[in-house]
Amino acid sequence: MGPEGYVDIIRRTFGVVSLLVSAAILPSLIVGLLVSVFQATTSINEQTLSFLPRLLVTLLALALGVNWGLQTLMDFFYEIIRAIPEVTG
Repeated sequence: MGPEGYVDIIRRTFGVVSLLVSAAILPSLIVGLLVSVFQATTSINEQTLSFLPRLLVTLLALALGVNWGLQTLMDFFYEIIRAIPEVTG
């Protein structure tokens, strides 16, 4: 396996990590934006009003997406394990 094979493995690793992280972060980002717009329109400057909904949505996204995330991670892990003979041989 040449250097392009290793670069491909690292690229796929970063892709899987980005996918798993974005599944938890994007819902929180959207709710944070909606709460910020609500706070700007009503002139409410309470920090906990921004923090609590984002926390709850992040926990909900993690709870709902844990099965999919673990399956994605396991599939990638098995793919990497299957590629060991190519890398070492």
